[in-house]
Amino acid sequence: MLVCGVDDAGRGSVIGPLVIAGISIEKNKIKYLSEIGVRDSKQLTPASRQRMYKKILSIVDGYHVAKISPKIIDQSVATNDLNQLEARYMAKVIAKLKPDLSYVDSCDVIPKRFGMRISEMAQSGKIHSSHHADRKYPVVSAASIIAKVNRDREIEKLRKKHNLGSGYPSDAKTMNFIKSWVQQKSGVPKFVRTSWKPVKLLMRTV
Repeated sequence: MLVCGVDDAGRGSVIGPLVIAGISIEKNKIKYLSEIGVRDSKQLTPASRQRMYKKILSIVDGYHVAKISPKIIDQSVATNDLNQLEARYMAKVIAKLKPDLSYVDSCDVIPKRFGMRISEMAQSGKIHSSHHADRKYPVVSAASIIAKVNRDREIEKLRKKHNLGSGYPSDAKTMNFIKSWVQQKSGVPKFVRTSWKPVKLLMRTV
């Protein structure tokens, strides 16, 4: 029985892509994920995630990573459809991996509704959607690590050229970077999500 775990990274960021990752693994091998210490990526240091990433890929039977650009995110936010966008990309990941059963971390307040959306689009096995799935299920914890490492790599590429901090609106360095860019160039770079409220406010006031 092939089991899949799917999670995202970077949903709340104002900079960079939203990353969706999935892993597939035979059910009888899931115990190995627990044995290597797989858990929610937010509970691990960057160095630990990097080490875990390689171990996960040596255990799983398959994995797939999808990156959603700020432009596509902004288009979905404009139509109040971000959850649908995430469901669509999770469905793409699941369809690629073709599991018998998938566990997904729900961003919808109604997990069952989110799971049904994915199921309709993926048409590949049963979908189990729940909140905090990255804490409950090792397959989703593993996916969260794959997503987070890939998201961090995208931000590191940008950091080589720009002093932009973590990319999250709570980071003063990130918001100062955007503010400075707007002041100097009367707009924002293409890797910034203009639909996010802190960015909208900043663009109005600068």
